[in-house]
Amino acid sequence: MSRQFHPDYFYNAGAAERRASLERSSYLNDAYRTLKQPMGRVEYLLKIEGLAAASPQDASKQVPPELLQEVFALNEELDEIRDLRAAGGSSTDIRERLERARQPIEEKRAAHEAQLASLSEQWDALPDGAPAAERRKVLTALRDRTLERSYINNLLAGIERELSQ
Repeated sequence: MSRQFHPDYFYNAGAAERRASLERSSYLNDAYRTLKQPMGRVEYLLKIEGLAAASPQDASKQVPPELLQEVFALNEELDEIRDLRAAGGSSTDIRERLERARQPIEEKRAAHEAQLASLSEQWDALPDGAPAAERRKVLTALRDRTLERSYINNLLAGIERELSQ
């Protein structure tokens, strides 16, 4: 389709046809970029299936229950690190504590990425006309992992902000 609608093939056409060719080509390029990126593809799938979060900000505000314990532990650690920084603690000690705090969150992110890949493969393996309950089960799991991924990324961004201070 890209070759069929590429603007180079319409250089002798009228202005309307050239414009239509450019629009189609742009649309195809956008679709390709979306589908080529695994997370972009999952987010698009959830959107067209009506399961996407309202916005990235909404997704990151909702603490997934599976992460509550880690969130509390990390927030306590970050509070202690801020107190240590305010008390004039060693920047080396602060950096080491932040790196230790980051490690379990990074491991959780890696596990989530693997789960997302596995769920994407499950979705791709579903036959056309698969029962709605089976489709919904995979889509719901994809949505949950995506929401958790957003929260994990925000946790890691918080650690990065502390590291940059």
